[in-house]
Amino acid sequence: MMQQAKISILIVDDIPETRENLRKLLYFEPDIEILGTAANGQEAIDQARKLQPNIVLMDINMPDMDGITASQEITRVAPMCQVIMMSVQSEADYLRRSMLAGAMDFLTKPFTSEELTSSIHRVYEMGASRRAAMPEVRPAEPGKAEGPAGPEVVARRRPSGGRLLLIYSPKGGTGCSTVACNLAIALQKATGKKVALVDGSLQFGDIEVMLNLQGNRTLAEVMARLDELDWDLLNAMLAPHASGIQVLAAPPSPEMAETIGAEDLKKVLSLLLQHLDYVVLDSWSFLDDIVLAAMDRADRIILVLTPEIPSIKATKQFFEIAEALSFPQQQIDLVLNKVIPRDGIRAEQLEGSMQHSIVGQLELDPRAIRQATNQGLPLVVAQPNHPLAEAFADLARRVVAELEPEAATAVEEEKEAPAEERSKRSGLFGRLRR
Repeated sequence: MMQQAKISILIVDDIPETRENLRKLLYFEPDIEILGTAANGQEAIDQARKLQPNIVLMDINMPDMDGITASQEITRVAPMCQVIMMSVQSEADYLRRSMLAGAMDFLTKPFTSEELTSSIHRVYEMGASRRAAMPEVRPAEPGKAEGPAGPEVVARRRPSGGRLLLIYSPKGGTGCSTVACNLAIALQKATGKKVALVDGSLQFGDIEVMLNLQGNRTLAEVMARLDELDWDLLNAMLAPHASGIQVLAAPPSPEMAETIGAEDLKKVLSLLLQHLDYVVLDSWSFLDDIVLAAMDRADRIILVLTPEIPSIKATKQFFEIAEALSFPQQQIDLVLNKVIPRDGIRAEQLEGSMQHSIVGQLELDPRAIRQATNQGLPLVVAQPNHPLAEAFADLARRVVAELEPEAATAVEEEKEAPAEERSKRSGLFGRLRR
């Protein structure tokens, strides 16, 4: 029987007694191996680059270079390595800064042997998908930069037809449905093309209510007629919205979601994409077969994040899963929602932590969103000059520029057109507001 590989550990602490105590705590763990120790941040970076450990136990407070700075650099030089931060301080600010630096767990000193080993095993399991997806890191050859071995990942080729935008967040409550509604309408308004909005939050979808389309046909009815489904039938089942988009609502009751399979949804999406220019799919936070099937077909994932630690942690885990599934990172658009200016976690911090650019920031305005939701009029319709509505419009223009560079010029010309001219083109939106 092949022996299971041990979890390799690098211990980083400026106090020799602490390093030795950690060694003793882990000495009798049969599946854990101490590769080395470091007394400061720079030494930790050098050791991590050389040893490529699975996990670094990192003290947060050290002279010269603290654990926060060292952890940020380690995630670059040892991408498969994960950090567990240690500190005698247990304040929320230390936890927040640790998560932003890339740490996957936080231990408050003193801790027990059981707490330490439990954290190590938990973090190691969290990184399983990432290790499986990433090729082995080899020592750098003279004159060559370090990096993963093997062929480069090539972005998959997209089938012809419309573009599928998956609105997703691994954490509930981030505002995906609000983003989906406003983005779909903003896309149609910016391009004048055919846009459909599909509610893939199958158990408790809200799109129908948010657009004031109660009583229309749903995805469950489409699935019931899947054997005879063609474009004429599907088109008849799409609910027209006054903004110009078409909508396919979620099933009217949670139990009906069980009748919808991943392959069935892919068939519906494929048919929509054959006849429409854009399909915006709202989704729930679970990574089940339905969401994975949508990811497989999506041209872009609009990944919604809020500046809160649970959302940050879940988003980091999603990036690891997407990497394991070979989903091209450049096809993920990270959107920061519910932003409070000059308060809390900043976008630049999150970009550094995620190692991914944020393409849009949506400020928190609970009153405006609540009013738009209760009225069944998305903000881009009810208040098109609201800063948040303009942010949705900017996001739509960015999506168009990424997916259809040839159309970007026309979209920019529309943006720069005189207000009176835009008003004439948008008379429908004025009637909706009245």
